[in-house]
Amino acid sequence: MQAGTLAFLAFSPILLAAILLVGLRWPAKHAMPVVYLVTAAIGLFAWDMSINRILASTLQGLVITIGVLWIIFGAILLLNTLKYSGGISTIRSGFATISPDRRVQAIIIAWLFGCFIEGASGFGTPAAIAAPLLVAIGFPAMAAVMLGMLVQSTPVSFGAVGTPIIIGVNSGLDSATIGAQLVEHGSSWAQFLQLITSNVAIIHAIVGTFIPLIMVLMLTRFFGKEKSWKAGFEVLPFALFAGLAFTLPYAATGVFLGPEFPSLLGGLVGLAIVTTAAHYGFLVPRTTWDFADPKEWPAEWLGTVEMKLDQLPRHHRISTVRAWLPYVLVGALLVISRVFPDVGGALKSVVMVFPDLLGEKGVGGNFMPLYLPGGILVAVVIATVFLHRMHARSLVKAVSESSRVLLGAGFVLLFTVPMVRILINSGVNAGSLPSMPIAMAQWVADSVGHIYPLLAPSVGALGAFIAGSNTVSNMMLSQFQFGVATTLGISGALVVAIQAIGAAAGNMVAIHNVVAASATVGLLGREGATLRKTLWPTLYYVITTGVIALIAINLLGVSDPLLGK
Repeated sequence: MQAGTLAFLAFSPILLAAILLVGLRWPAKHAMPVVYLVTAAIGLFAWDMSINRILASTLQGLVITIGVLWIIFGAILLLNTLKYSGGISTIRSGFATISPDRRVQAIIIAWLFGCFIEGASGFGTPAAIAAPLLVAIGFPAMAAVMLGMLVQSTPVSFGAVGTPIIIGVNSGLDSATIGAQLVEHGSSWAQFLQLITSNVAIIHAIVGTFIPLIMVLMLTRFFGKEKSWKAGFEVLPFALFAGLAFTLPYAATGVFLGPEFPSLLGGLVGLAIVTTAAHYGFLVPRTTWDFADPKEWPAEWLGTVEMKLDQLPRHHRISTVRAWLPYVLVGALLVISRVFPDVGGALKSVVMVFPDLLGEKGVGGNFMPLYLPGGILVAVVIATVFLHRMHARSLVKAVSESSRVLLGAGFVLLFTVPMVRILINSGVNAGSLPSMPIAMAQWVADSVGHIYPLLAPSVGALGAFIAGSNTVSNMMLSQFQFGVATTLGISGALVVAIQAIGAAAGNMVAIHNVVAASATVGLLGREGATLRKTLWPTLYYVITTGVIALIAINLLGVSDPLLGK
């Protein structure tokens, strides 16, 4: 079979997902089961995989899915617990009085608070929280959704306490084969994953520092009285300051602590620094900028949901310190469990191991309920019940809401993750063919050559646009990206990092996220208008990231020292 035919067959599951989800607008719960079946059929009939290996890969995908759902459940449960305790109302109210300047409010709420929420919860939560909050303090609904979508960029690679890296990249790469190569060169899988994490954090920090400025420029250009860029540039010093206040601790945390913490701690540190600076007027423009009178707003700017700061239920008055304490606890417990080996070892000791499923060597998995971020998040939820003196019925409501979200995400992942594992495990077959991602990679490398790093972020963004998820994009495409890098003889760790960054940027135009954010402010049906605006920041992100990758590889000679090349 010719290389081009093999590559097309290998790519066809991803192409089919794009056609069904984007072209035919099928919901993911209908599209992904079909894509899974097609992938299994290609593995069985075109790749000569055994039925046993396909079934083992499917079971491996289900084991990985359990870990993903555990993290999603913990993240959403903590958010809903704070909603029903009144903690979110207190956090919202605190933001409303920081500055009367709408540009400053946008940076603090959409950028810094949004980055923090992404680090803690992920899965489109920042836009769903930031958009209603902005509407509640006087922003047009469409402007609020646009700002909420723009924050779905820099922090996303480390969203939900690192899920896109810990689960997405970790399970998207052929860890058995790459891990064996690493051992041969005196390294380990953990070191390689940390190298990818460091690359992601550093490049995101470079590109993401300018996102607050882009947010403000788009706000003043599309929603200002005079529709000008000038009003946006007036806040340039404060915007860059706010960008650096997040990206510097974000990058340092990614390099020194790992993938769980950058967005979480970067958001907390940035919030503390920038809100204090805004309170004292540091770098804040002398002239205050505001929207036109709401009576003059076009109808398409307006949502159908009225927002009130006190609309969330509360049993007691929650102080600002107590409202923030659960998120502080999450950060502290994650740091302790990852930095102190004894603590981490104790949590890892509670584990369910599934080795060599159905006798297929190297096709296995494990589930560590206490060590995974989901366990820590649930522990903090239990503590919050007492800290916020919640009623039992409120906790039941929070669990119920979170479970419904889990069921929706879970059904899609039950087919998506096994599909990815079939792709990755297809290298063991009766026809001595390379795995499907490697077949794709070889053809792309032959066709595009050394300019590929410029295109790699766009591939990741396309995956996120299709799947609506950085994590799923990383699962589907990490091995493909690594394979292209290997074939071209360039840094696989850097190209996989570029994949993760591009997939984060793709969240700005992921239809699923736009719909979710629009629904919170009653703006459904106008997603196209939002996408036309968020497309430009997405292009900025993927093009700039690609240029940085080209410079790093071709001019700076960045390589993969852990793999001996």
